[in-house]
Amino acid sequence: MSNRVVQGRMVTPEHLAELIEGEAPLEAESIEDADRECPDCGGDVVKVGYMPSVTEFVTGFKCQECDWSDTDRE
Repeated sequence: MSNRVVQGRMVTPEHLAELIEGEAPLEAESIEDADRECPDCGGDVVKVGYMPSVTEFVTGFKCQECDWSDTDRE
């Protein structure tokens, strides 16, 4: 599934990555369920893989209910 509802809005993978990263990615993969709960509100979390730059690939996580987000960056 490529589009998902996040905080009451339908978002594309690119828009979800932008919500997590703060700026538009070069490329984004499909949105998937992350099989985890939000640590802030207990809501469902989705994930998206994206490239914020030519040399970096990041997996971003975003709660579907609240503002919480995170990445797999170390």
